[in-house]
Amino acid sequence: MPQDQKPLVKTTLVGDGAHRVVFLHGLFGRGKNFTNIAKGLRPEFRSLLVDLPNHGDSAWTDEFGYADMADTVAAELRESFAADGPVDVVGHSMGGKVAMILALRHPELVRRLVVVDISPVGAQESGAGRGEFEHLLGALQRLDLSDVTHRSQADAALRPEIPEDHVRGFLLQNLRHRDGGFGWQPNLGLLHAELGVIGDWPSDDVAGRTFTGPVLWIAGERSDYVQDSDVPAMCALFPRTVRITVRGASHWVHADRPDEVISALRTFLLAER
Repeated sequence: MPQDQKPLVKTTLVGDGAHRVVFLHGLFGRGKNFTNIAKGLRPEFRSLLVDLPNHGDSAWTDEFGYADMADTVAAELRESFAADGPVDVVGHSMGGKVAMILALRHPELVRRLVVVDISPVGAQESGAGRGEFEHLLGALQRLDLSDVTHRSQADAALRPEIPEDHVRGFLLQNLRHRDGGFGWQPNLGLLHAELGVIGDWPSDDVAGRTFTGPVLWIAGERSDYVQDSDVPAMCALFPRTVRITVRGASHWVHADRPDEVISALRTFLLAER
């Protein structure tokens, strides 16, 4: 679909339960990454899977900004999914930052917040993330798609730089047929160029704000994206935070341990208080 025909935010509904929950994916992901989690939350939940700007079937932008992304998602929710009142919001990694900023800038839209394996600090402070995605997105940009006629060729070409099968699989879900060849569905050029912004935390855009609703903070045991040193910053912005760690999980917690994530979400989001 041409960019000028794409919506600012593409969404997909899963389930028809009474409890409404929104899922925001991480960098180079898409809403459908949460399909299995959303299905696992049925029948109680109705889930909205969001393609964030520059990802999936949502439109591309000229710049990357967390406040702009959060405000765009807020406008979409206000018109539709949250038109009847606040909803629960779950965000992973980059989407976790969008979710936090959404809750801070538009608290009237958010009932409960779940932040998965990310902290409200910059990458330089946390020491996590940017080097990994610099390597991954750099490898994608170095791949010459003009010579690729089958997805398996792209997979083989990426294997020396990205030997982990599950990581390559996650990235290659974004490879699409385009103009007789292949192209990346997300805005790879912008996302790679803006990795510094993506890894940062836009403190000026949420200065003086707190979110007083319940917050579940989920970390992966084998990930370094959430550090003990991040706790003061998290609790200053979200004073009702409860932190859990999922054993054996990497940064992609919901992909590694879906049953544990579904159980944690169900317990937290269905709690009476």
